[in-house]
Amino acid sequence: MSARYTQMLGAIGRAIRSMEEPAVEKIAEDTREDAFQVLIATMLSAQTRDPVTAAASARLFRVARTPRTLAKLTPSKIQKLIYPVSFYRNKAVHVKETCRQLMTRYGGRVPETLEELLMLPAVGRKTANLVLILSHASKNNICVDTHVHRIANRMGWVKTKTPDETEQALYRVLPKRWWPDVNLYLVTWGQNVCRPVYPRCRACVVSASCPRIGVTKESRL
Repeated sequence: MSARYTQMLGAIGRAIRSMEEPAVEKIAEDTREDAFQVLIATMLSAQTRDPVTAAASARLFRVARTPRTLAKLTPSKIQKLIYPVSFYRNKAVHVKETCRQLMTRYGGRVPETLEELLMLPAVGRKTANLVLILSHASKNNICVDTHVHRIANRMGWVKTKTPDETEQALYRVLPKRWWPDVNLYLVTWGQNVCRPVYPRCRACVVSASCPRIGVTKESRL
């Protein structure tokens, strides 16, 4: 089975080279993996389209790019800067409180362990794992969002009901060399080819190996 995963992820990795990277990965590159900006951008990205995430993050970081300066902003100011990300009112409160805790508990530093990151407001496993992978170069974490969860089940790699279950299942089945990359690969693939509705199976480089579990209608493109 390891050879199958390697073959499929290798093919997807080559195919996405011509595709646009997800917003948070681009922010990580542009900021030289600044852990704070990656953390905040990932918090903003939840249930939000990439162009909106990128624009909102840029507006926010133009005004405040450190925990100290961002913690001084009012929730209403943060709301105006990040609108129209999904749940922008709640996210504004969580961002401010996260910055406050970073200052009071960690000296303005973004924690480097999963356990500490999960103690921050509204930081779940997806956000924590992505920060560790992008900013701390972790090779021991897998980040699972809705794309990864959907595609891993669609391709028959796992049979799970939630992203958290998928994460744990992928640790068991994926060769470790792929752990840091699976999010980037499958998110990019999910945005461009293996879409939630009407996936572009005819354009898929791994269609011959994919059982297409749950797919009832495909794109004709």
